[in-house]
Amino acid sequence: MPAETTVRRLVDAAERLFAERGIDAVSLREINAAAGQRNSTALQYHFGDRAGLLKAVLAKHRPEIEARRHQLLDEYEARGPLPRAEALRSLAAALVRPAAAKLADPDGGRDYLRVMEQLVHRMPPSLPEDGGGSVDRWRELVAPLLPEAAVRLHQRFMAIRMTYVELARRASGPPARDDRLFTSHLIDVVSAVLASEVSDETARLLAEREQRP
Repeated sequence: MPAETTVRRLVDAAERLFAERGIDAVSLREINAAAGQRNSTALQYHFGDRAGLLKAVLAKHRPEIEARRHQLLDEYEARGPLPRAEALRSLAAALVRPAAAKLADPDGGRDYLRVMEQLVHRMPPSLPEDGGGSVDRWRELVAPLLPEAAVRLHQRFMAIRMTYVELARRASGPPARDDRLFTSHLIDVVSAVLASEVSDETARLLAEREQRP
């Protein structure tokens, strides 16, 4: 079997099993078997370990998502200054739409969303979902539209996490004939998260926490 075919089968098996059972709940031996590999060391040979395999699963889908998100951010910046509500919805759409397109991707797109939902729960709020690229750019464009307290409370990360939680929930069910309504409503919800004002109580409690030694 050509090496490229082996790698592809291992990645496909991994994304499916990671999605269905959890990234840490499936053994590498099970992935190797699900990919039809008789050589028990095939996975280790091509990917090294679980982290290397997970990286390959993400790399299968991210170029498309990155390109589309950068395109939407380019369009946003080309429009110039917008009213705050319109700007936040445009930026929410730039976050949501590229990932939501994976709902209609028959080549493991729905499994990818379920894997991403697991990963986003592991990340500290100070880090973007992909460690750089379009999400870093998105965060930088959103920041000036938020109160300083909202930035310190990681409101942008809350929007990222909500995006992947809802996309994974959708991906866990049977494919829908049309995801446009779901996607538009998710953009509305993410916009609302970003636009949420920090109450006086929350601001006071944040100040108290930051003053503690």
